[in-house]
Amino acid sequence: MWCRRCSRSGCSSRPRGVTAADYEALPEEVCRRVEIVDGAVVVLPAPLRSHQRLARRLADVLEANCGPELAVVTGADLRVQEAPLVNRRPDIVVYDARVPDEQVLRPVDCRLVVEVMSSSSVTADRLSKPAEYAAAGIEHYWRIEDRGGSASCRVVRHVLNPGTQNYLRHDVDEELLTVTSPFAVTVDLCALAS
Repeated sequence: MWCRRCSRSGCSSRPRGVTAADYEALPEEVCRRVEIVDGAVVVLPAPLRSHQRLARRLADVLEANCGPELAVVTGADLRVQEAPLVNRRPDIVVYDARVPDEQVLRPVDCRLVVEVMSSSSVTADRLSKPAEYAAAGIEHYWRIEDRGGSASCRVVRHVLNPGTQNYLRHDVDEELLTVTSPFAVTVDLCALAS
């Protein structure tokens, strides 16, 4: 049988997919537009400006309230799993501020991951990503959902059940979000979506 990977007949090697080393060798402009799921490249569609605006506004509020021990970033690499490689780019990550800039974020560094759901990410944001983040041990996962033309959005919050490594749906917030964990913050959801 002909091997596409090494271009020779009779090769018994199997494609291994993209590894962490392969990913790190890619140009930065490529990495910003892809995620790696089980070693396969998934091209991310460009988010709408409203999606980016909502993520930036929420990140600003989280950053103003998280305290000096935590940091907030948008659109950064999160190495969920080494092999097969799962490398996601959440909309927002709240992580341990001691992690050096040049070090890729890992689940152990993260306190909260937020995804802003869009029409192209419904299944991933509701099923795939929460399963991956929970299995990796990330304590909090929030999914921001557009309310279909309403002047607000809603936040579906999940908290990790450490015994099962699954998320429990903790609460759904509309108009106003008030939490004490992973830190105290109140967010006017109407202002985020306007």
